[in-house]
Amino acid sequence: MPILFVILDLAAIVSSLVAAALWYQAGARTVRRISRFEDLDHADLNRMVVAMNRSALLNRRAALASAAAAICIAFRFAASLAVPMAVA
Repeated sequence: MPILFVILDLAAIVSSLVAAALWYQAGARTVRRISRFEDLDHADLNRMVVAMNRSALLNRRAALASAAAAICIAFRFAASLAVPMAVA
């Protein structure tokens, strides 16, 4: 059973690090500010939409990685509760 604990702990750590990296990557890309004297054209609107879509995609992936970490931690907690019952 200790091997299961180590695997679940490592999986939680890795997925937490992946989530942090994805959220950092989502926040690192900024959209160019547009001056009020500048005319918006289709290319500008397209750049903004693409930037928002990329950010949303990275945020979804980060949320999935966070959920995976939470599931690993929940399984680890459940396994640690089950071990004393099995031994007794």
